Amino acid sequence: MQKILTITPSRCTACRTCELACVFKHATAGRLGIARIRAFMFGEGLNQIVTCFQCDEAACVKVCPVQALTRNDVTGAIEVSEERCIGCGLCAIACPFGHMEHDGQGGVAVKCDLCGGEPACAAFCPTKTLEYK
Repeated sequence: MQKILTITPSRCTACRTCELACVFKHATAGRLGIARIRAFMFGEGLNQIVTCFQCDEAACVKVCPVQALTRNDVTGAIEVSEERCIGCGLCAIACPFGHMEHDGQGGVAVKCDLCGGEPACAAFCPTKTLEYK
């Protein structure tokens, strides 16, 4: 059985530790990565975490002209092949939830990849808002 990243909004304090953990986890070549998760503050008890849903019928995968987005059979995450990605941005436009980013420096699509099965956001979440189970 595959694990999934669960989010319990009522636990979120919008400390943004998840974002920081993600940025450091995806750091390469001496520069910090782009956060693939966002914490939004709407007021006490009304905070929300936003990240990729890893959709079963993902629009981002369907529109990619070079098949740079594929599902990892082990984690279930949709991953970006940086070697294949041409940076066209169609995946970001197609995502109905706005969970795709474009790395302006790297020129490729960026999205949550569940950190290869060990999501840093969940590992460092102090309130267990994020859990990988």
